[in-house]
This record gives sequence, structure tokens and C-alpha cells, in this order.
Amino acid sequence: MDIPDREFSDLIARAIARLDPSIERRLDSEPQAHLELAVLTNRAYEEAGRLLRSSVASSRAAGSSWEAIGSALGMSRQAAQQRFGHLPEVPPPDSEHRQLVGLTAFNEIDQLNVWGAHGWHSVSYGPMFHTVERSSTQWTHKRAVIGSRRARDLESKGWERIGTMWFPWIYLKRPIDLPPEPGEPS
Repeated sequence: MDIPDREFSDLIARAIARLDPSIERRLDSEPQAHLELAVLTNRAYEEAGRLLRSSVASSRAAGSSWEAIGSALGMSRQAAQQRFGHLPEVPPPDSEHRQLVGLTAFNEIDQLNVWGAHGWHSVSYGPMFHTVERSSTQWTHKRAVIGSRRARDLESKGWERIGTMWFPWIYLKRPIDLPPEPGEPS
């Protein structure tokens, strides 16, 4: 998708202005409003950086190489890997928690639902992994695009968000009123 620079800037500026609907009218008469705008813009800058890191991690989990990511972002493979290649620390598993690793955007929901049938539900996630926790009921998991109608519909139907978003996804879960299947998935 190729959005012209001016249109892109306008979309971002409108999004920032919507965070405080009163700011536009106050800019002509209140010096403090300019500082508030700077604070909102800085928050948007920090959030954009977090979204960029998350989308790069999502690209890696979907199978993109560092070469492809670097090329898409206008940098070398090495620069992309140095800037974005640090993975979060994964806590060690215990009897109530497991790490499902090697997950991709193409297999993670199926895997989570296999584990969910055995009474495990996701409690956190990151690039190519989910941390699952044991419970006394079955669970089902879904993924939706952040801010989409589907995400809103699922949440309005009682689906619980898991952790914080991983751009462009949010993950949701819901218990099923059935005892877990015996054993543990292989």
C-alpha cells in the first residue's frame, strides 16, 4: 500500500489530535496547549517505535528474513538484525507453565487450541512463542487485527485479551465449560 507522504502525515496528525479533542481550538490562545501537543506527539512517537519493533518481530515470526526486513525498511540486513534482533527473555517452565516455541503466524492458533483442549491457556507471548498456564477447564484461543470489528465483536462477547498487543495482532481466549482432555499434547 503506497500512501502519499502528505496524506500519511495528515492521518497521523489527526490521530494525535483526536487524543485530546480540545487541543485544536486551544492552540490559538493557550501556550500550555502547545506543550500538551508536544507530550501527545512524543507518546505517539514512542508508541510508533513499539509498534515498529512488534511488527518486525511479527514479520520474523511469519518467516521473513533479516535481509527482507532490512530491505523493506531501507537498511542493511545487519542493521535490521542489530536494531530489532533482541528477543525478550522467556521464563523457565514449571509444572503450571509451559513455553510453546517455534510458533508462527500460520500455526500458533491451531497449537494454542490443541493445548487449550488439554486445559492450557496463553498468558503471554512474543516472537515465535506463547507461555501457557495449566487450568481445570478447556480453553479456546483466537487472534484478531488490532482495532478491527472482529476484535471488538470478540471482546463484546466476553473473550479475554491476553497480555498486550503484538502489532498487528491481539490475542484472545475464552474458557470452555468442559474438563481438560487427559495428558499433555505432544
